[in-house]
Amino acid sequence: MAVAPVDETLTLADLTRDPYPIYKRMRAETPIVQVPAANRIFLTKAKHTKMVKDDPELYSSDDPVTPMRRAFLAHTLMRKDGEEHRRERMAMQPAFSPKVIKTDWADLYRKIAAEYLDRLPRGETVDLFTDLCGPVAARILAHILGLDEVGDADMQRWSQVLIDGAGNFGFADEPFARSDAANAEMDAVFDSLIARHLAEPNNSAFSVMLNARDPIPRSQIYANIKIAIGGGINEPRDALATIIYGLLTNPDQLEEVKRQDTWADAFEEGVRWVAPIQASSRRATRDLEIDGIDIPEGVTLMTIQASANRDEDLYEDGESFNVFRKKAPHQAFGSGPHHCAGAHISRRTVGEIMLPMLFERFPGMTLDKPEDVVWSGFGFRGPLNLPVKLS
Repeated sequence: MAVAPVDETLTLADLTRDPYPIYKRMRAETPIVQVPAANRIFLTKAKHTKMVKDDPELYSSDDPVTPMRRAFLAHTLMRKDGEEHRRERMAMQPAFSPKVIKTDWADLYRKIAAEYLDRLPRGETVDLFTDLCGPVAARILAHILGLDEVGDADMQRWSQVLIDGAGNFGFADEPFARSDAANAEMDAVFDSLIARHLAEPNNSAFSVMLNARDPIPRSQIYANIKIAIGGGINEPRDALATIIYGLLTNPDQLEEVKRQDTWADAFEEGVRWVAPIQASSRRATRDLEIDGIDIPEGVTLMTIQASANRDEDLYEDGESFNVFRKKAPHQAFGSGPHHCAGAHISRRTVGEIMLPMLFERFPGMTLDKPEDVVWSGFGFRGPLNLPVKLS
């Protein structure tokens, strides 16, 4: 067996700025490569990322060098395997079930979407990232989690601070100082809401976990809610902004999506093209090998789903946004036991509700200067702004 080649020159700043040319080169030349800047071995091919995520016995989610535990001040379900992971995941799963979404949340999603679209001014240039994508994701999630009293600004700030901390692979001090402060704020708010959820049980995630017949520990209830805040705003926010960008920069595709009513396909292509959650970590539980490369026990692997989603083995011209490409499964929501619990919610809120409502409300919407859109992120990625003219 061979040792994985080492890329000493690659920096986290390079990956944050634009990882896709780097991943394309890696897939062609070094699909399994050590990246000292991230203290991990990167896996960039779809067959490898899926294999690793599908086998928690050989590739554990309990990554000892992850910044996530430090950011969340907890050993969260994202870094657990087996029964321990299943118990915590299932504790809040009832709030995310298709049945509850239909009975409790679907009408609320539409109402919230309409309210936030009503706030947008016709005929003006607005930043949809800050004026729509973030706030609507925050409001929907606040209701699902049982945090109705928390404002959009706080939900978004907490989410971004947690995401920044979880992606702080260089272990810089400042992101963790911000996450420490946010954790204290969230704990205080959660403490204040317990009495209401115990007195008035409902189908929100917080209430479901508190009122369970055999509840998980209070500390893990809090950690579960924080995990949902981190990913539950970031993912649909960035997915919505990315898909709007993709459609507005490909007007022929947009017209065909409208004509065929294929908003669900537009959603899937958007999250394939720029996966909101770009990478995940796994630890080798024993000495292994992947395609002839030695993987020693204890080594941390990084499965780069952002790269897997553009793998030439599955996608022709995967670097381009193309709603009508030949269908192939993507890994934007992961796979295996840690497949994203909120995938169904994201598909419902973004693909079925927000996209068609937005383009029906503003059929002449334009993105006049695509070059002004700033993209950023290594572990989590999306546009940071989206200046469009509404008409």
